Amino acid sequence: MSRTSDEPIDAPERAEISIDEVLRALADPVRLSMIRQLAAHPHADAGVACGEIPLGINKSTRTHHLRVLRLAGVIAMRTEGTRRLVTLRAEDLNARFPGVLTAILHP
Repeated sequence: MSRTSDEPIDAPERAEISIDEVLRALADPVRLSMIRQLAAHPHADAGVACGEIPLGINKSTRTHHLRVLRLAGVIAMRTEGTRRLVTLRAEDLNARFPGVLTAILHP
């Protein structure tokens, strides 16, 4: 069965997002770079295709890092056609942990 564009890929609900998991996910410099680039992307609100964030890593490594971020509740992913679009869960993170995302994005 294929996914539709309105069908998100599994991630924790807002209330299930743990600060420990968020910080653990963002402790990796590659994932931190991904989040900062995603937040600065001109189409960040609509979703950014996974490959549009330049990182200099191979596809399987990128997939791993995106999975860690998704399972920690930092990003949301959805399928649109053959692409996977990524969005930063800023609203959820700000609601759960006020000020943390700002400190991460603007050190």
